[in-house]
Amino acid sequence: MTKSSHQTDVVIIGAGPTGLFAVFQCGMLGMKTHVIDALEATGGQCTALYPEKPIYDIPGFPTVAAAELIEHLEQQAAPFDPVYHLDQQVSGLEESSDNGWTVTTSKGTAIDCKAVIIAAGAGAFGPNRPPLEGLENFEGSSVFYLVKRRESFRDKTVVIAGGGDSAVDWAMSLPEVAKKVYVVHRRDKFRAAPESVARMRALAEMGKIEMVVPYQLHGLEGTDGKLDAVIVKDLKGNERSLEADILLPFYGLATDLGPMADWGFELERSHVVVNPATCETQKPGIFAIGDVATYENKLKLILCGFSEAAMAAHAIHPLVFPDHELHFQYSTSQGVPGE
Repeated sequence: MTKSSHQTDVVIIGAGPTGLFAVFQCGMLGMKTHVIDALEATGGQCTALYPEKPIYDIPGFPTVAAAELIEHLEQQAAPFDPVYHLDQQVSGLEESSDNGWTVTTSKGTAIDCKAVIIAAGAGAFGPNRPPLEGLENFEGSSVFYLVKRRESFRDKTVVIAGGGDSAVDWAMSLPEVAKKVYVVHRRDKFRAAPESVARMRALAEMGKIEMVVPYQLHGLEGTDGKLDAVIVKDLKGNERSLEADILLPFYGLATDLGPMADWGFELERSHVVVNPATCETQKPGIFAIGDVATYENKLKLILCGFSEAAMAAHAIHPLVFPDHELHFQYSTSQGVPGE
């Protein structure tokens, strides 16, 4: 293994939307950054799980595809020349002799820094699979846990199962290409944003999707990986067979913090507890933002992660520049390098 050593102001663990915006915020305060991510590309879940998923709650964008959002964030961060270390997992975090930290990775990379921002989303992730007999026979051919290309489902009959944001968002989007869309949920109440649920119900009233509630997935029918029907059952045991080409079970992600779980952070349900005013953990110089961070009344929204990135960057500035008082300026006043 080839080992490499680097030195920077701030190491950002995670190249998802929150981590990319942290690059921008640190850059605006004159701080250099290195970014580490276990995936082969930037974007986190937005790139790996749902690049074409429409996102509705980003200020200034009535709707934006996840991949497009990442593209804009990369462009915003680019003037500050971040150094990306992709396709490698953070394996170690140790205090250095100069009151900073040394971050090491699975590929032998070592980076000395004054502060660390953990923007690792939910950590390592994988889908929560429904307990259906023979499910593995259909995975990758008729059963998918994410949508990378809507066009793959053109003229298909699609069953969406789940009651969260992913299920509702795709229930609104896929009727534009699919032959028919069913939405299966165990109850008539959904956990997604109320406005999105209202729009989904409006599509159902127009006949563009069919709501199958309250039902749960019960079985699959088909041969050689090709799905013919999805069997659902209600609470009274009544069964219904839905003719289907595709099943999309959206039951969230099973997450794992990996080595971070052993770094001595205060954890709450696999999330890192932080000071909500600064996003600093109980370890001085280590900050956590985005989905991996938690505090009282935390909202898991990308826009909240953006705010946390700004707060963390401002809290880090005196660690990087202890002899320079920070005089806050709006971006409209100071501009961006290269403009």
